[in-house]
Amino acid sequence: MALVVQKFGGTSVASIEHIERVAKRIAGYRDRGDEVVVVVSAMGKETDRLDELAKSVGDSDADFRREVDVLLSTGEQVTAAVLSMVLTKMGYPAKSFTGGQVKILTDASHTKARILDIDTDNLRRELSQGTVPVVAGFQGVDSDQNITTLGRGGSDTTAVALAVVLEAKECQIYTDVEGVFTTDPRVVDVAQPLATVTFEEMLELASQGSRVLHTRAVEFASKYKMPIRVLSSFSDAAGTLITNEESHNMEQPLISGIAFMKDEAQLMMLGVKDIPGIASRILGPISDANIEVDMIVQNVAADKSTDFTFTVRREDYERATAILESVAQEIGAREVTGDNKIAKLSIVGVGMKSHAGVATKMFKVLSEESINIQMISTSEIKISVVIEEKYLELAVRALHTAFGLDAS
Repeated sequence: MALVVQKFGGTSVASIEHIERVAKRIAGYRDRGDEVVVVVSAMGKETDRLDELAKSVGDSDADFRREVDVLLSTGEQVTAAVLSMVLTKMGYPAKSFTGGQVKILTDASHTKARILDIDTDNLRRELSQGTVPVVAGFQGVDSDQNITTLGRGGSDTTAVALAVVLEAKECQIYTDVEGVFTTDPRVVDVAQPLATVTFEEMLELASQGSRVLHTRAVEFASKYKMPIRVLSSFSDAAGTLITNEESHNMEQPLISGIAFMKDEAQLMMLGVKDIPGIASRILGPISDANIEVDMIVQNVAADKSTDFTFTVRREDYERATAILESVAQEIGAREVTGDNKIAKLSIVGVGMKSHAGVATKMFKVLSEESINIQMISTSEIKISVVIEEKYLELAVRALHTAFGLDAS
Protein backbone atom coordinates (compact mmCIF):
# COMPACT_ATOMS: atom_id res chain seq x y z
CA MET A 1 0.00 0.00 0.00
CA ALA A 2 1.27 3.45 -0.95
CA LEU A 3 0.09 7.01 -0.48
CA VAL A 4 -0.20 9.03 -3.69
CA VAL A 5 -1.37 12.58 -4.31
CA GLN A 6 -3.30 12.96 -7.56
CA LYS A 7 -4.03 16.33 -9.12
CA PHE A 8 -6.61 16.73 -11.89
CA GLY A 9 -6.53 19.84 -14.06
CA GLY A 10 -9.40 21.79 -15.57
CA THR A 11 -9.71 19.74 -18.76
CA SER A 12 -9.84 16.54 -16.69
CA VAL A 13 -12.86 17.80 -14.69
CA ALA A 14 -14.56 19.88 -17.38
CA SER A 15 -17.97 18.16 -17.05
CA ILE A 16 -19.84 15.62 -14.93
CA GLU A 17 -18.83 12.93 -17.43
CA HIS A 18 -15.19 13.91 -17.04
CA ILE A 19 -15.49 13.92 -13.25
CA GLU A 20 -17.04 10.44 -13.32
CA ARG A 21 -14.06 9.23 -15.38
CA VAL A 22 -11.70 10.77 -12.83
CA ALA A 23 -13.61 9.08 -9.99
CA LYS A 24 -13.20 5.67 -11.66
CA ARG A 25 -9.46 6.25 -11.92
CA ILE A 26 -9.24 7.14 -8.22
CA ALA A 27 -11.36 4.08 -7.39
CA GLY A 28 -8.85 1.88 -9.23
CA TYR A 29 -6.07 3.03 -6.91
CA ARG A 30 -8.25 2.52 -3.84
CA ASP A 31 -9.18 -0.98 -5.01
CA ARG A 32 -5.54 -2.02 -5.07
CA GLY A 33 -5.07 -0.75 -1.52
CA ASP A 34 -3.45 2.64 -2.09
CA GLU A 35 -4.33 5.72 -0.05
CA VAL A 36 -5.20 8.68 -2.28
CA VAL A 37 -5.34 12.41 -1.63
CA VAL A 38 -6.88 14.30 -4.54
CA VAL A 39 -6.28 17.93 -5.56
CA VAL A 40 -8.55 19.51 -8.17
CA SER A 41 -8.65 22.58 -10.35
CA ALA A 42 -11.77 24.49 -11.37
CA MET A 43 -13.92 22.93 -14.10
CA GLY A 44 -12.80 23.81 -17.63
CA LYS A 45 -12.64 27.57 -18.18
CA GLU A 46 -14.33 28.43 -14.88
CA THR A 47 -11.37 30.37 -13.47
CA ASP A 48 -11.29 32.50 -16.64
CA ARG A 49 -15.02 33.17 -16.25
CA LEU A 50 -14.62 34.19 -12.63
CA ASP A 51 -11.65 36.39 -13.51
CA GLU A 52 -13.70 38.17 -16.17
CA LEU A 53 -16.52 38.60 -13.64
CA ALA A 54 -14.08 40.34 -11.30
CA LYS A 55 -12.83 42.57 -14.10
CA SER A 56 -16.38 43.53 -15.04
CA VAL A 57 -16.60 45.60 -11.86
CA GLY A 58 -14.61 48.06 -13.92
CA ASP A 59 -12.62 50.02 -11.36
CA SER A 60 -9.05 48.99 -12.18
CA ASP A 61 -7.61 51.41 -9.60
CA ALA A 62 -9.38 49.85 -6.62
CA ASP A 63 -7.56 47.19 -4.63
CA PHE A 64 -10.01 44.32 -4.72
CA ARG A 65 -7.41 41.58 -4.50
CA ARG A 66 -8.82 40.16 -1.26
CA GLU A 67 -12.28 39.88 -2.82
CA VAL A 68 -10.84 38.53 -6.07
CA ASP A 69 -9.27 35.69 -4.07
CA VAL A 70 -12.60 34.94 -2.41
CA LEU A 71 -14.23 34.84 -5.85
CA LEU A 72 -11.58 32.80 -7.68
CA SER A 73 -11.30 30.20 -4.93
CA THR A 74 -14.90 29.10 -5.48
CA GLY A 75 -14.09 27.38 -8.78
CA GLU A 76 -11.96 24.68 -7.17
CA GLN A 77 -14.42 24.29 -4.31
CA VAL A 78 -17.21 23.41 -6.74
CA THR A 79 -15.09 20.70 -8.35
CA ALA A 80 -14.01 19.27 -4.98
CA ALA A 81 -17.60 19.02 -3.78
CA VAL A 82 -18.93 17.42 -6.97
CA LEU A 83 -16.09 14.87 -7.18
CA SER A 84 -16.58 13.98 -3.51
CA MET A 85 -20.27 13.34 -4.14
CA VAL A 86 -19.54 11.17 -7.19
CA LEU A 87 -16.94 9.10 -5.31
CA THR A 88 -19.24 8.61 -2.32
CA LYS A 89 -22.09 7.56 -4.61
CA MET A 90 -19.76 4.96 -6.14
CA GLY A 91 -19.06 3.50 -2.70
CA TYR A 92 -15.77 5.27 -1.95
CA PRO A 93 -16.35 7.68 0.97
CA ALA A 94 -14.87 11.07 0.13
CA LYS A 95 -14.86 14.50 1.74
CA SER A 96 -14.09 17.87 0.16
CA PHE A 97 -11.73 20.38 1.77
CA THR A 98 -11.02 24.02 1.08
CA GLY A 99 -7.45 25.23 1.54
CA GLY A 100 -8.51 26.74 4.87
CA GLN A 101 -10.08 23.50 6.08
CA VAL A 102 -6.85 21.63 5.34
CA LYS A 103 -5.02 24.46 7.09
CA ILE A 104 -2.76 25.49 4.24
CA LEU A 105 -1.18 28.63 5.71
CA THR A 106 0.12 31.24 3.24
CA ASP A 107 1.49 34.74 3.39
CA ALA A 108 -0.90 37.65 2.81
CA SER A 109 0.02 38.34 -0.83
CA HIS A 110 -3.42 38.11 -2.40
CA THR A 111 -3.59 36.56 -5.91
CA LYS A 112 0.05 35.39 -5.65
CA ALA A 113 0.40 33.94 -2.14
CA ARG A 114 3.16 31.55 -1.10
CA ILE A 115 2.70 28.53 1.14
CA LEU A 116 4.26 28.87 4.59
CA ASP A 117 3.01 25.75 6.36
CA ILE A 118 0.53 22.87 6.04
CA ASP A 119 -1.13 21.12 8.97
CA THR A 120 -1.65 17.48 7.92
CA ASP A 121 -3.77 16.40 10.93
CA ASN A 122 -7.15 16.73 9.20
CA LEU A 123 -6.04 14.84 6.10
CA ARG A 124 -4.31 12.06 8.04
CA ARG A 125 -7.42 11.58 10.20
CA GLU A 126 -9.61 11.15 7.11
CA LEU A 127 -7.11 8.78 5.51
CA SER A 128 -7.03 6.63 8.64
CA GLN A 129 -10.82 6.28 8.38
CA GLY A 130 -10.66 5.15 4.76
CA THR A 131 -11.90 8.46 3.35
CA VAL A 132 -10.59 10.03 0.14
CA PRO A 133 -9.81 13.71 0.90
CA VAL A 134 -10.54 15.91 -2.12
CA VAL A 135 -8.74 19.23 -1.74
CA ALA A 136 -9.57 22.44 -3.61
CA GLY A 137 -6.26 23.44 -5.17
CA PHE A 138 -4.84 26.92 -5.76
CA GLN A 139 -5.82 28.30 -2.34
CA GLY A 140 -5.03 28.68 1.34
CA VAL A 141 -5.56 31.17 4.17
CA ASP A 142 -3.29 33.76 5.74
CA SER A 143 -2.72 34.28 9.47
CA ASP A 144 -5.89 36.41 9.67
CA GLN A 145 -7.96 33.63 8.04
CA ASN A 146 -8.37 35.57 4.80
CA ILE A 147 -8.72 33.35 1.73
CA THR A 148 -5.67 33.60 -0.52
CA THR A 149 -4.89 32.13 -3.95
CA LEU A 150 -1.51 30.96 -5.16
CA GLY A 151 -1.46 32.45 -8.65
CA ARG A 152 -0.48 30.73 -11.88
CA GLY A 153 0.13 27.00 -11.47
CA GLY A 154 -1.41 27.13 -8.01
CA SER A 155 -3.18 23.76 -8.09
CA ASP A 156 0.00 21.99 -9.22
CA THR A 157 1.83 23.70 -6.36
CA THR A 158 -0.86 22.63 -3.88
CA ALA A 159 -0.53 19.02 -5.02
CA VAL A 160 3.27 18.94 -4.78
CA ALA A 161 3.23 20.65 -1.38
CA LEU A 162 0.72 18.14 0.00
CA ALA A 163 2.74 15.25 -1.41
CA VAL A 164 5.83 16.57 0.37
CA VAL A 165 4.24 17.06 3.81
CA LEU A 166 2.34 13.75 3.60
CA GLU A 167 5.51 11.95 2.45
CA ALA A 168 3.70 10.49 -0.55
CA LYS A 169 5.29 7.97 -2.91
CA GLU A 170 4.83 10.43 -5.78
CA CYS A 171 2.69 13.31 -6.97
CA GLN A 172 0.65 12.48 -10.07
CA ILE A 173 -0.42 15.39 -12.29
CA TYR A 174 -3.24 14.44 -14.67
CA THR A 175 -3.74 16.57 -17.78
CA ASP A 176 -5.07 16.17 -21.31
CA VAL A 177 -1.71 15.00 -22.71
CA GLU A 178 0.13 11.71 -22.21
CA GLY A 179 3.17 13.20 -20.53
CA VAL A 180 5.99 15.60 -21.36
CA PHE A 181 6.76 15.46 -25.09
CA THR A 182 9.99 16.19 -26.94
CA THR A 183 8.15 19.25 -28.28
CA ASP A 184 4.59 20.38 -28.96
CA PRO A 185 2.89 17.57 -30.97
CA ARG A 186 0.72 20.19 -32.65
CA VAL A 187 3.85 21.54 -34.33
CA VAL A 188 5.80 18.29 -34.82
CA ASP A 189 3.44 15.37 -35.33
CA VAL A 190 6.26 12.85 -34.71
CA ALA A 191 7.07 14.29 -31.27
CA GLN A 192 7.21 11.57 -28.66
CA PRO A 193 6.52 11.40 -24.92
CA LEU A 194 9.56 11.18 -22.66
CA ALA A 195 9.73 8.35 -20.13
CA THR A 196 11.80 10.42 -17.67
CA VAL A 197 12.98 14.00 -17.33
CA THR A 198 15.18 15.54 -14.64
CA PHE A 199 13.89 18.35 -12.43
CA GLU A 200 16.54 20.57 -13.98
CA GLU A 201 15.38 19.85 -17.53
CA MET A 202 11.70 20.27 -16.61
CA LEU A 203 12.39 23.65 -15.02
CA GLU A 204 14.05 24.84 -18.21
CA LEU A 205 11.34 23.39 -20.46
CA ALA A 206 8.56 24.91 -18.34
CA SER A 207 10.20 28.33 -18.14
CA GLN A 208 10.86 28.36 -21.89
CA GLY A 209 7.30 27.66 -22.98
CA SER A 210 6.35 24.03 -22.29
CA ARG A 211 2.94 24.39 -20.65
CA VAL A 212 2.55 20.90 -19.17
CA LEU A 213 3.72 22.02 -15.71
CA HIS A 214 4.26 25.38 -14.07
CA THR A 215 7.81 26.21 -12.97
CA ARG A 216 6.75 26.95 -9.39
CA ALA A 217 5.48 23.40 -8.83
CA VAL A 218 8.63 21.91 -10.37
CA GLU A 219 10.83 24.12 -8.18
CA PHE A 220 8.95 22.90 -5.10
CA ALA A 221 9.29 19.26 -6.14
CA SER A 222 12.98 19.68 -6.92
CA LYS A 223 13.68 21.30 -3.55
CA TYR A 224 12.13 18.41 -1.63
CA LYS A 225 13.01 15.64 -4.13
CA MET A 226 9.35 14.71 -4.66
CA PRO A 227 8.89 12.69 -7.88
CA ILE A 228 6.20 14.02 -10.21
CA ARG A 229 4.50 11.82 -12.78
CA VAL A 230 2.63 13.57 -15.61
CA LEU A 231 -0.24 11.45 -16.92
CA SER A 232 -3.30 11.74 -19.13
CA SER A 233 -6.80 11.52 -17.67
CA PHE A 234 -7.96 10.14 -21.00
CA SER A 235 -5.60 7.19 -21.54
CA ASP A 236 -3.62 4.55 -19.67
CA ALA A 237 -0.24 5.66 -21.04
CA ALA A 238 2.67 5.39 -18.59
CA GLY A 239 3.31 9.15 -18.64
CA THR A 240 6.54 10.98 -17.79
CA LEU A 241 8.39 10.67 -14.48
CA ILE A 242 10.16 13.85 -13.35
CA THR A 243 12.84 13.05 -10.84
CA ASN A 244 16.35 13.91 -9.68
CA GLU A 245 19.37 13.59 -11.94
CA GLU A 246 20.97 10.74 -9.99
CA SER A 247 18.18 8.34 -10.94
CA HIS A 248 17.99 9.61 -14.52
CA ASN A 249 19.60 7.82 -17.42
CA MET A 250 22.63 9.94 -18.30
CA GLU A 251 23.12 8.07 -21.60
CA GLN A 252 20.05 9.70 -23.07
CA PRO A 253 20.27 11.81 -26.25
CA LEU A 254 21.98 15.20 -25.98
CA ILE A 255 18.65 17.03 -26.18
CA SER A 256 15.58 16.01 -24.22
CA GLY A 257 13.17 18.54 -25.63
CA ILE A 258 12.51 21.72 -27.58
CA ALA A 259 10.37 24.49 -26.08
CA PHE A 260 9.25 27.76 -27.58
CA MET A 261 7.38 30.96 -26.77
CA LYS A 262 5.41 32.92 -29.35
CA ASP A 263 4.31 35.78 -27.10
CA GLU A 264 7.66 37.59 -27.11
CA ALA A 265 8.66 41.06 -28.30
CA GLN A 266 12.06 42.68 -28.72
CA LEU A 267 13.07 46.25 -27.82
CA MET A 268 16.31 47.97 -28.81
CA MET A 269 17.84 51.21 -27.59
CA LEU A 270 20.59 52.30 -29.97
CA GLY A 271 23.46 54.71 -29.45
CA VAL A 272 23.62 54.65 -25.65
CA LYS A 273 26.65 56.02 -23.81
CA ASP A 274 28.78 53.17 -22.44
CA ILE A 275 29.04 54.34 -18.84
CA PRO A 276 28.62 52.57 -15.48
CA GLY A 277 25.00 52.21 -14.39
CA ILE A 278 23.48 52.67 -17.85
CA ALA A 279 21.76 49.24 -17.81
CA SER A 280 20.07 50.12 -14.53
CA ARG A 281 18.87 53.45 -15.90
CA ILE A 282 17.35 51.67 -18.90
CA LEU A 283 15.80 48.67 -17.17
CA GLY A 284 14.89 50.31 -13.84
CA PRO A 285 11.76 52.09 -15.18
CA ILE A 286 10.76 48.89 -17.01
CA SER A 287 10.97 46.93 -13.76
CA ASP A 288 9.13 49.67 -11.85
CA ALA A 289 6.24 49.21 -14.31
CA ASN A 290 6.11 45.51 -13.35
CA ILE A 291 7.20 44.42 -16.83
CA GLU A 292 9.24 41.22 -16.91
CA VAL A 293 12.46 41.29 -18.94
CA ASP A 294 13.71 38.02 -20.36
CA MET A 295 16.79 37.93 -22.62
CA ILE A 296 19.29 40.83 -22.60
CA VAL A 297 22.12 41.58 -25.03
CA GLN A 298 24.47 44.57 -24.88
CA ASN A 299 26.88 45.39 -27.73
CA VAL A 300 29.62 48.02 -27.46
CA ALA A 301 30.68 49.68 -30.72
CA ALA A 302 34.12 51.05 -31.62
CA ASP A 303 33.02 54.59 -30.75
CA LYS A 304 32.21 53.35 -27.20
CA SER A 305 28.46 53.69 -27.74
CA THR A 306 26.19 50.79 -26.77
CA ASP A 307 23.23 49.09 -28.39
CA PHE A 308 20.99 47.61 -25.67
CA THR A 309 18.50 44.88 -26.64
CA PHE A 310 16.05 42.94 -24.48
CA THR A 311 12.83 40.96 -24.75
CA VAL A 312 9.50 41.29 -22.93
CA ARG A 313 6.10 39.66 -23.19
CA ARG A 314 4.26 40.78 -26.30
CA GLU A 315 1.35 42.09 -24.23
CA ASP A 316 3.80 44.53 -22.57
CA TYR A 317 5.39 45.71 -25.83
CA GLU A 318 3.54 49.01 -26.27
CA ARG A 319 3.91 50.02 -22.62
CA ALA A 320 7.58 49.11 -22.60
CA THR A 321 8.17 51.04 -25.83
CA ALA A 322 6.61 54.21 -24.39
CA ILE A 323 8.73 53.91 -21.24
CA LEU A 324 11.89 53.30 -23.25
CA GLU A 325 11.29 56.30 -25.49
CA SER A 326 11.00 58.51 -22.42
CA VAL A 327 14.21 57.05 -20.96
CA ALA A 328 15.99 57.52 -24.30
CA GLN A 329 15.34 61.27 -24.18
CA GLU A 330 16.68 61.46 -20.62
CA ILE A 331 19.96 59.65 -21.36
CA GLY A 332 20.51 60.96 -24.89
CA ALA A 333 20.15 57.68 -26.78
CA ARG A 334 20.04 57.84 -30.56
CA GLU A 335 16.96 55.72 -31.27
CA VAL A 336 14.44 53.24 -29.89
CA THR A 337 13.18 50.49 -32.13
CA GLY A 338 11.47 47.15 -31.64
CA ASP A 339 9.87 44.06 -33.12
CA ASN A 340 6.75 42.33 -31.80
CA LYS A 341 6.83 39.48 -34.31
CA ILE A 342 9.59 37.36 -32.82
CA ALA A 343 9.67 34.01 -31.05
CA LYS A 344 12.05 32.36 -28.62
CA LEU A 345 13.14 28.79 -29.26
CA SER A 346 15.09 26.70 -26.73
CA ILE A 347 16.75 23.29 -26.81
CA VAL A 348 17.13 21.62 -23.41
CA GLY A 349 19.09 18.60 -22.23
CA VAL A 350 21.39 17.51 -19.39
CA GLY A 351 23.53 15.82 -22.04
CA MET A 352 24.94 19.25 -22.91
CA LYS A 353 26.94 19.19 -19.69
CA SER A 354 29.31 16.55 -21.01
CA HIS A 355 29.22 17.10 -24.78
CA ALA A 356 30.66 19.91 -26.89
CA GLY A 357 29.34 21.21 -30.20
CA VAL A 358 25.63 21.37 -29.38
CA ALA A 359 25.39 25.10 -30.04
CA THR A 360 27.38 24.78 -33.27
CA LYS A 361 25.03 22.07 -34.51
CA MET A 362 21.97 24.13 -33.59
CA PHE A 363 23.25 27.20 -35.39
CA LYS A 364 24.23 25.17 -38.45
CA VAL A 365 20.75 23.62 -38.72
CA LEU A 366 19.12 27.06 -38.53
CA SER A 367 21.57 28.45 -41.08
CA GLU A 368 20.77 25.65 -43.52
CA GLU A 369 17.11 26.65 -43.27
CA SER A 370 18.08 30.33 -43.88
CA ILE A 371 16.82 31.32 -40.44
CA ASN A 372 18.58 34.33 -38.93
CA ILE A 373 19.37 34.35 -35.19
CA GLN A 374 18.74 37.71 -33.55
CA MET A 375 19.68 36.93 -29.91
CA ILE A 376 21.33 34.04 -28.07
CA SER A 377 21.18 33.01 -24.42
CA THR A 378 22.72 29.92 -22.81
CA SER A 379 22.84 28.02 -19.56
CA GLU A 380 24.51 24.73 -18.64
CA ILE A 381 21.68 22.65 -20.11
CA LYS A 382 19.86 25.11 -22.40
CA ILE A 383 20.44 27.20 -25.53
CA SER A 384 17.81 29.80 -26.45
CA VAL A 385 17.61 31.89 -29.61
CA VAL A 386 15.31 34.65 -30.82
CA ILE A 387 14.14 34.33 -34.42
CA GLU A 388 11.38 35.75 -36.60
CA GLU A 389 8.07 34.23 -35.57
CA LYS A 390 7.19 33.18 -39.12
CA TYR A 391 10.12 30.73 -39.12
CA LEU A 392 9.37 29.17 -35.72
CA GLU A 393 7.63 25.97 -36.80
CA LEU A 394 10.19 25.33 -39.53
CA ALA A 395 12.99 25.76 -36.98
CA VAL A 396 11.37 23.45 -34.42
CA ARG A 397 10.82 20.69 -36.98
CA ALA A 398 14.36 20.98 -38.37
CA LEU A 399 15.99 20.86 -34.93
CA HIS A 400 13.73 18.05 -33.75
CA THR A 401 14.94 15.90 -36.66
CA ALA A 402 18.59 16.99 -36.45
CA PHE A 403 18.90 16.05 -32.78
CA GLY A 404 17.26 12.64 -33.27
CA LEU A 405 14.03 13.36 -31.42
CA ASP A 406 11.61 12.17 -34.13
CA ALA A 407 9.60 9.10 -33.17
CA SER A 408 11.02 5.95 -34.75
